Amino acid sequence: MDRREFLGRTAGTLAAMSVLISRPGETRAVPPSDQINLGVIGVGSRGKEVMRMMLRIPGVRVQGLCDVYEPRFAEGRKITNEETPIYRDYRQLLDARDLDAIVIATPLSLHADHVIASLESGRHVYGEKTMALTVQECDRIVEAVKRTGKRYQIGLQYHYAPLYREALQRIRAGKLGRVMQVYSYWHRNNSWRRSVSDPKDLKLERLINWRLYRAYSGGLLAELGSHHIDFANQVFGGIPESVIGTGGIDYWKDGREVPDNVQAVYRYPGGGTHFFSAVTTSRLDGSQLRVYGTTGSVVLTQIDGIFYEEPATEQSAALAETVLEHGVITGASYQAELPYRGLGHPIEVPEGKEGNANYACCASFIESVRQNKRPEADERVAWAEGVAVALGNKAIDQGGRLLFAEHVKMPA
Repeated sequence: MDRREFLGRTAGTLAAMSVLISRPGETRAVPPSDQINLGVIGVGSRGKEVMRMMLRIPGVRVQGLCDVYEPRFAEGRKITNEETPIYRDYRQLLDARDLDAIVIATPLSLHADHVIASLESGRHVYGEKTMALTVQECDRIVEAVKRTGKRYQIGLQYHYAPLYREALQRIRAGKLGRVMQVYSYWHRNNSWRRSVSDPKDLKLERLINWRLYRAYSGGLLAELGSHHIDFANQVFGGIPESVIGTGGIDYWKDGREVPDNVQAVYRYPGGGTHFFSAVTTSRLDGSQLRVYGTTGSVVLTQIDGIFYEEPATEQSAALAETVLEHGVITGASYQAELPYRGLGHPIEVPEGKEGNANYACCASFIESVRQNKRPEADERVAWAEGVAVALGNKAIDQGGRLLFAEHVKMPA
């Protein structure tokens, strides 16, 4: 299977997505055979948000909560109910007999063990991104899905966001011409650190701020870049062929072990390039993707998107004179190369939960479980994103250029 076929097989249409989440309505009657009981491993901020979205889907119940941090049980039960069973060991939760599927929202280093154990217990799995910490762990999950025959979906919300799906539909329809570059940014101005009740408790510090420590986390590239990498994989129809990376702990000297800024450049077969940047010292650019094609471009944020037609290269005589007199022109052509300032064409997206990427992602998983069908963001999509993150981090650590063909083997 080649790279294009690998992701192309998972690329649905926006119309299919509209059927998937078409006005389910919380009060719609659900036959007993469609009742889905979930167990949740990891009841932190992400786990709670996934629970909220899952419980908006008719016929879905959370029947078990598992975590190693006691205060999270009370928080989780506020979302479910006071009678929801709690477990401190995920293996005890998996021993429960009334669970159809497992939601996994634990630190990245635990994903592989938790996903594989859940699959082998006979349950379908919704696993938060990134797939796993290493290439080898990603391979193990793919093998477990194949071996058990259970459904696995990765929590890549952008993959299901109506805004991004509409943009992809237009890109694939040739509205931008040939796409050559994707530039994506996730820029913040904060430490990415969460408060800890007792800063001297190092065990609690690592439990709460696991994203800052290498033993548990893939850092900014995994926690933020994974969404953008998945989108670029869809734009270019496959996985990258190489990556160059850089990054460092350059500002936040607070004991963290992962970079506070990263930049990675992925090259795709056929000439496409994805440049990703994450920083924690400036939020000017926020989170956005810019897709550049030969006849147009699109800028996507978390809430809106605008298409721009490629502006004509001709400039008026008046503009040329103004630029030459007042501008900073150093090119031999003496042509003004100004940023495009046109209005563009906004992308319309649905309102309410039909436009909510988190809800759409969860609805897709429940639909795949009920109909026993392969979800769109399945183990193959997750693998493509997971290995790109793992190799990107390796390139950042080692410096230089890494070739994917030397480190990964496409799963069958």
